[in-house]
Amino acid sequence: MSIGNSPEDDRPSIGRALQQARIAAGLTVEEVSSSTRVRIPIVHAIEEDDFSRCGGDVYARGHIRNIARAVGIDPEPLVERYDGDHGGRPAPTPAAPLFEAERIRSEPRRPNWTAAMVAAIVAVIGFVGFTLFSGGDDKPSNTAQVAEGSKPDKTAAKPSTTKPAAPPVPSESAIAAAPRDKVTVKLGANQGKSWISVKDHNGRLLFDGLLLEGESKTFQDKERIDLVLGNAGAIELFVNGKKLQDRFEPGQVERLSYTKGDPEAG
Repeated sequence: MSIGNSPEDDRPSIGRALQQARIAAGLTVEEVSSSTRVRIPIVHAIEEDDFSRCGGDVYARGHIRNIARAVGIDPEPLVERYDGDHGGRPAPTPAAPLFEAERIRSEPRRPNWTAAMVAAIVAVIGFVGFTLFSGGDDKPSNTAQVAEGSKPDKTAAKPSTTKPAAPPVPSESAIAAAPRDKVTVKLGANQGKSWISVKDHNGRLLFDGLLLEGESKTFQDKERIDLVLGNAGAIELFVNGKKLQDRFEPGQVERLSYTKGDPEAG
């Protein structure tokens, strides 16, 4: 009696699942490598289900997680499949090596009690001397006169030499309202994280990596800013001080260009 294949046998392999998700997200192997810091040959090998170049199960599991997150899929089912195909989850590190590692660390410096005692003695002597010096003056101090209600002599007051406070450093929202002679783009990840790539008008790379949820970055150029958003639905855009109302879908890849003046997507 033959037994039919289970639904799990029809699932794509780990490498095939990662490759399909990367293609669906519109990302190249080079872009995934740049955002995860996993070298290009290793990304190719993993997509071919060759984990021998990862350097061990711990590194392989970490690479699978990072690549899955970069292409927008849940990494845990893939990690569980990897563990099932390679003898289960790696055993926890024994306590003894961890203890030895802690012993290798340099111990914190102990407090210098001699220096502390000398400082305390100097402070006591100074306080006693100040008290004796103040007590020998029969004339009431200006502080006492003010406390008793007498008005201080305004003519004796010295002119203030306090310098005016320095102007406050402009906040990031103020920077977003950029000067008209430049193009300014502010990106905020308020609906999740996204891989982003930012270039100036000369094609020079200004930023390439993950923008985590709650983070924001601002970029300026005298002519043009070019963007690639790996998960455009997570990004809030301010261009030349104006918030864009366009809403992108989660997981959508967008390539955009902005110049000076009223923002228009290129």
